[in-house]
Amino acid sequence: MRVKICGITNSTDAEYAVDVGADALGFVFAPNTKREVTAVAAAAISRRLPPFVGRVGLFVNATSAKITDTIIAAQLDTIQLHGEESPEFAAEFLGRVRVVKAFRIRDESTLSSVPAYFDVCHAVLLDAFALAGHGGTGVPFDWSLAKKVRALAKPVIIAGGLRPQNVAQAVELFAPYAVDVSSGVENDTDPRRKDPAKIREFIRNARRIVPR
Repeated sequence: MRVKICGITNSTDAEYAVDVGADALGFVFAPNTKREVTAVAAAAISRRLPPFVGRVGLFVNATSAKITDTIIAAQLDTIQLHGEESPEFAAEFLGRVRVVKAFRIRDESTLSSVPAYFDVCHAVLLDAFALAGHGGTGVPFDWSLAKKVRALAKPVIIAGGLRPQNVAQAVELFAPYAVDVSSGVENDTDPRRKDPAKIREFIRNARRIVPR
């Protein structure tokens, strides 16, 4: 089971997450969000990481030029599009980086828009719809949709409301390609810092279940 720790803002959290088994780290480039980092800061963290660790940039309705500049400056190998980006927009980045398109799930009808992106992304990420923001809200989507999600003909990443206590259940229900967590492993008093014990437990529990 692949695990991404998102909302990384500092080298201490990044290096610890990798040491205990994270496959990828996420950097948030959405303006005016509590986990936002600059491309310069992300590059400084990235340079301290070992090879074969994914460096993922999260964007929300950013311009093509902004994403391109950040890919270069922050040394990203994957972008995660969390806004209302069109398939045509996502296609601009194919061949340059891996592309993940995120969908905020309101209900089953949201899943009908996913196939339009199959040819322009490497994986889809399913998160919960919340008025509070485009991700990192700590809210799960309707897990009764597990059978519908498993039927999608594309690698699926599950996010939204995951934490050490429920990630094993998510893996068992969805059999996802990967799981993605941010707020679920944060320090209780500072959303810009991670809790080492929560990261360790999350990764251990994510890999405790072998998906059927």
